[in-house]
Amino acid sequence: MAKTKEATMAKINPEDLRPGMTVRIYQKIKELNSKGEEKERVQYYEGIIIAKKHGFEAGGTITVRKISDGIGVEKIFPLNLPTITKIEIKKQNKVRRAKLYFLRDYNKKMKEVKIA
Repeated sequence: MAKTKEATMAKINPEDLRPGMTVRIYQKIKELNSKGEEKERVQYYEGIIIAKKHGFEAGGTITVRKISDGIGVEKIFPLNLPTITKIEIKKQNKVRRAKLYFLRDYNKKMKEVKIA
């Protein structure tokens, strides 16, 4: 399967992703419709990065957390996942820790930092 130039250009360098960033991750999803045909669509997942593990190696991951209908949802994305088409950085918050697990029961707003 040949990758298009746009898909590779849209990916952000994993070095740019940091805990505290609010990101939107676009991922390709294959579905079966009622006739049994495979359909491919792009779905996004938007949330705050609470952890980044294993740096830039092949098994590197980021944990993204969002609140959906009042319930916290976390999803772990491998950085080298071929179905990820694009990662957009929405905003950057000021954080002092590498792992933001305290956000699981933290109710206050975080301070936003300007992205250069």
